[in-house]
Amino acid sequence: MSETNAAEAAAPHRYTAALAADIEARWQDFWDAQGTYDASNPSGELAGDPEAVARPKKFVMDMFPYPSGAGLHVGHPLGYIATDVYARYHRMTGHNVLHTLGFDAFGLPAEQYAVQTGTHPRVSTEANIENMRRQLRRLGLGHDPRRSFATIDPDYYKWTQWIFLQIFNSWYDQEADKARPIATLVEQFASGERATPDGRPWAELTAVERADVLSGYRLAYASDAPVNWCPGLGTVLANEEVTAEGRSERGNFPVFKANLRQWNMRITAYADRLLDDLEALDWPEAIKLQQRNWIGRSEGARVDFPVADHPDAKITIFTTRQDTLFGATYMVLAPEHGLVDAIVPAAWPEGTHDVWTGGHSTPAEAVAAYRKQAAAKSDVERQAEVKDKTGVFIGAYATNPVNGDRIPVFIADYVLMGYGTGAIMAVPAGDQRDFEFARAFELPIRCIVEPTDGRGTDTTTWVDAFGSYDAKIINSAGEGISLDGLGVVEAKARMAEWLTARGIGEGTVNFRLRDWLFSRQRYWGEPFPIVYDEDGVAHPLPESMLPLELPEVEDYSPRTFDPDDADTSPETPLSRNEDWVHVELDLGDGAGPKRYRRETNTMPNWAGSCWYELRYLDPHNAERLVDPDIEQYWMGPREGQPTGGVDLYVGGAEHAVLHLLYARFWSKVLYDLGHISSAEPFHKLYNQGMIQAYVYRDSRGIAVPAAEVEERDGAYYYQGEKVTRLLGKMGKSLKNAVTPDEICAEYGADTLRLYEMAMGPLDVSRPWDTRAVVGQYRLLQRLWRNAVDEASGEVTVVDAEPDEATLRALHKAIDGVRQDMVNLRFNTAIAKITELNNHVTKAPEVPRQVAEALVLLIAPLAPHIAEELWRKLGHDTSVVHEPFPVADPAYVIDETVTCVVQVKGKVKARLEVAPSVSEEELEKLALGDPAVVAALNGAGIRKVIVRAPKLVNIVPA
Repeated sequence: MSETNAAEAAAPHRYTAALAADIEARWQDFWDAQGTYDASNPSGELAGDPEAVARPKKFVMDMFPYPSGAGLHVGHPLGYIATDVYARYHRMTGHNVLHTLGFDAFGLPAEQYAVQTGTHPRVSTEANIENMRRQLRRLGLGHDPRRSFATIDPDYYKWTQWIFLQIFNSWYDQEADKARPIATLVEQFASGERATPDGRPWAELTAVERADVLSGYRLAYASDAPVNWCPGLGTVLANEEVTAEGRSERGNFPVFKANLRQWNMRITAYADRLLDDLEALDWPEAIKLQQRNWIGRSEGARVDFPVADHPDAKITIFTTRQDTLFGATYMVLAPEHGLVDAIVPAAWPEGTHDVWTGGHSTPAEAVAAYRKQAAAKSDVERQAEVKDKTGVFIGAYATNPVNGDRIPVFIADYVLMGYGTGAIMAVPAGDQRDFEFARAFELPIRCIVEPTDGRGTDTTTWVDAFGSYDAKIINSAGEGISLDGLGVVEAKARMAEWLTARGIGEGTVNFRLRDWLFSRQRYWGEPFPIVYDEDGVAHPLPESMLPLELPEVEDYSPRTFDPDDADTSPETPLSRNEDWVHVELDLGDGAGPKRYRRETNTMPNWAGSCWYELRYLDPHNAERLVDPDIEQYWMGPREGQPTGGVDLYVGGAEHAVLHLLYARFWSKVLYDLGHISSAEPFHKLYNQGMIQAYVYRDSRGIAVPAAEVEERDGAYYYQGEKVTRLLGKMGKSLKNAVTPDEICAEYGADTLRLYEMAMGPLDVSRPWDTRAVVGQYRLLQRLWRNAVDEASGEVTVVDAEPDEATLRALHKAIDGVRQDMVNLRFNTAIAKITELNNHVTKAPEVPRQVAEALVLLIAPLAPHIAEELWRKLGHDTSVVHEPFPVADPAYVIDETVTCVVQVKGKVKARLEVAPSVSEEELEKLALGDPAVVAALNGAGIRKVIVRAPKLVNIVPA
């Protein structure tokens, strides 16, 4: 008989991987059968135990997982296990806990797989979901299965489409500072309360003209605008989906600027509220800062510059330094600016400098050539500090409104349509980029801020720009205004007043935030519930026609192009299905049946995750988005949470801008329209770290299987060849992924849960080490042995009172673990449980009181073994809803503490004293200690410093 077999025969009831697998499967089946994790709603289909609803509530969420075909590796469940531990703890402390998990299932990976294999995206996605459900179930996650869904479920995306229509049918009323139904805006136009753009009565406008007017106000609107066009993917991308290198986040293809008609969300209307409400949220400061920077609020002025020879044209700029208007000597438009084509003349004006033309014979040629050059650069590249400044004169002049100067208009790639108005006034004396551009194109530089560095005001001698908020304004006087001698702040205020009084500008606030591009040229996404009539006017589908489901198509791929060919445009998969695109419908608007054309773009993959927290609350409601009472119960405002929201939301920091900003925007619109009571979706946000793994690469830089690498003498080898090792992400492509299935098979799910929580602080990235997993496996084995005889399987605890040392160890552990659980410090909670378990292991007998407390302490972390031991200890209830232990304060406080006594700064004695000892008593004890008396040797005492109860410092005379 082998040594292993002999050990198993001697201890048939030892906690092993096989026993763990049996225990875990049985309890997972039990939880499912009993509905152990069902959360009770106050009303509706999921209303349950009234006593549960009467308890404090806790809504705990993970960020939506995407069901990958590769399945989970051990890095994926880190956050899921953490929220599960947190949710379990709160169930045991008397909360009604809602914790469930759905799947964000629309998106590019499934579509790309469909293109490669011909498998319908729904088929592959649903298979991936089932595999992921299996893997997550094996981890013992306590989710309410009744509330789970996928964004691809028509019953779900019906409401995604419905929310889109709420946004489409809304406008932002600046006076009310909230979204209102578009019908209220129509009433204002119809009554004459609000003038139409051209002053004509609303009744005289055609249907097309009315639609155009309303489109300028709608929170969801279609427009021709510069977008990020990615020929290699065949779709446009949001700014947030483009890397700093100007390439697509997915696929790493080049991205170009192109003017296309796309759907947008007017998120900019909410910029101030998105900023202000951050203050009420319990989020990491780093995430708040990223959102503040992305929104990018800046105060300044809007200024109109008339265009010479074009009476109806003006160039509007935004500047934060309106006090420097007298120093503007030229203007720059973004190459994509819509005004460029309208003001470009047929020929170069007389006196045009050769350096301005770029060597082209006409302005139109120069503009076309430069646009092509600029389109090949990313926004980051365009704004990078480069030695040679590029641009071209467009042949037009503008008039500086403060002094009447005629100044040339250029296009240059360092000006972007994505910030401000896509146009700048150039003040080369005060801005380094403008200074370098002016030098390169032989443009004047006018000093308007008195230099304080001794350089003087003759700009021909300057080697760089001079900008300061502390200097005085000079050379800045014109008709009706003089800024000379003023400081910057006062000068800015005076100039804003002057601009406003003349109707050529005003003080205003600008944001870096751009409207959200909401179209994708894809198949696998939510169809827009929009149709177009013969005049091109967009009409919303009535709610009775939702959901608008995706049709079947033969080819799932959008038309892609040469990745480097910017002169292309999208062709969507849906546009090829003529029977679906062109339909006859009665929209219920009194117009009767008419022929319409459907929108053939689909929504971006972010749409479904903008509101999923609401669907968890009321997942089977077919009549409304969410029942108001249910939403109010789980997410409504309450003390400490003035804007409402989920109690704990855990996910990666990489979603700081994209998902989190979009979800906040949708919540605010729904809140304004009265559909929900929570103005924010997520009150508390916690970013978990990443589980990393070593990546091994051969001499070609190719990743090799980590599991097959050998370590010899501090070096690493794969099939005899030396390889390099570097800590990085874990993933299939890096050949270093470890699956949870592997670890569960070798050690059990409870061990995996404990190891991931014990690796370090939850918000810090940490390296995976399979060899270290055994440490938590041994903890569970010791815990098992403390209650169960490995030979007989009998319970070995005794009904005896614990000694005082054990009671102190127990209650200190309880007190510490409770604090750690609330603050998501699961690694230190495990350390405290381990310390207590080790203390118990040394005792000849284990008192039942201590064994049961240990089981309850570890239950949130290792629920399967906890259930099994709880049952073996004679209980017929599930540990899931048992009360979590409460510490007795009398045993938490140390019986004595060690007080260090120093003489001349050197330790001479250590006293064991009560924690409550007074300073007077402690001083008396220290001075009377024999060792201290000997050290003083009869010397007098100049000072005694007492820091009760831990320090006495005696200074001899």
